[in-house]
Order: sequence, then structure tokens, then C-alpha cells
Amino acid sequence: MSELGGLDIAGPDESTGGAPEELSEEAKARFAANAAAAKQVRKQEKKSKKRDNQVAKTIIQFLGDDKYSHLFVLISRLVARDCPSIFILAIISLVHEGCKEEVQTYLLESMNKTSTDEVEESIQLTEDGQFSDETNRTLVEWITRMQMVLAVEPEKILLKLMVDEGNIDGTVLQLATFVMKDYLAGKDMKTPFEKIQPLTANILQAVFEPFLPAAKKAFLDLVPTKAEEDDDA
Repeated sequence: MSELGGLDIAGPDESTGGAPEELSEEAKARFAANAAAAKQVRKQEKKSKKRDNQVAKTIIQFLGDDKYSHLFVLISRLVARDCPSIFILAIISLVHEGCKEEVQTYLLESMNKTSTDEVEESIQLTEDGQFSDETNRTLVEWITRMQMVLAVEPEKILLKLMVDEGNIDGTVLQLATFVMKDYLAGKDMKTPFEKIQPLTANILQAVFEPFLPAAKKAFLDLVPTKAEEDDDA
């Protein structure tokens, strides 16, 4: 299991091993500050049926590409959990331009800006600077994009990913890791899954952590309701 801001990411088929890769302290601090700012500037989101349909259509188009068939099961698991489709798009936007464009449109409508507007190119993602400048910038913008999407409706997204007050479904970590593996492979960096997963867990921690206290409270507030539903069943 991977610690995620006080929650564990637990799930089937979780790979372990390899030395954990940490985000730089600078990156952690900057992403935390970015999340705080995003919470202040977000607009009240009023999704239209047209927007929901377009997001669903983009996921269907993505899944229709044989190149990404290995992600189908993981995406299906998140869909089955009723995870908002826009967050799924944000994860796979690292490797698919159509998904990225849809997420940017969503952010423009919700926040009047996109991850391209907000990305801080000076952030060095890892202490050892293992990525080229281009790769580092792309990954920083990907993290920024996921965090901005989460900032629009944080509790709605996180409540769908939490299996209880202390654990997040490991599917989200698996999907993000495979997406990052595919991206790095495209840059001729054929890194094994188990080597990428610790860094991806750190990335998700940076994305989720600023929003977890409110999500935990919201989850616990729902517990009596769930118990009442079970009693009525």
C-alpha cells in the first residue's frame, strides 16, 4: 500500500519494489500553494448536459483507440465507482491530446484559465533533475491540470475514490502509473512499472493532499446516511 496524505491507496495487483522516488520539496510546496489558490478562484460549477455528453464522448473515443486498450479495465473500474469522467480525462490527458483539449475547455469554463496558463515552468519535479526540461515541464503541467480539475469539485471526486475514511481505491494509482509509463516510453525512457509507481504515488499525494481534510469530513458525514440505508434494505 502507498501512503497518500493520511490515506492509503489500496487495490488489487498493486506492484511494489524499487527505491521510492520523491517529488522535490520545492514541487511539494508549490503544488500545495497552487491548490490553495485554485480553491479561491474557482467559479460555481453548473455543468450542462451538453458538457457531460461531450466528456463522455471523449472517453469513448479514447477507448476506441487500440493503442490504449490496456487501460480499458482500469478506466472501467473508475467509471463503475462513478468517478466524475472529467477527472479520468485529466489523468489520461498526459498521453492523449483530445483528452487534454477537453480538460482545458472544462477548466476555461470553470476557472477562466487552463493548466497552460497556470503551469510554473521553474518547478524541478525531482531533486536529482532526472527529466529533461521538456519532460519536466509536461509532467508539471499534467499535475497542475489534475489539481485544477480536482479544485472545481474536490469532495465530489474524492468521495467517489474513497473506499472508506482511510483508503483510496488503488485503481487511480494504477491508471496514473500506466499513463506515466506510456508517456515516458514515448520519450525513450522504458522504465518498469514498479519503478514509476512510487513517484506516481507522490504525484497523486501532491494533487490530493490539500483537499483531503474536507473530503474525510464529508465522508464521515455520509456514514450515518449509509447506515440508515443499510437498515432500510
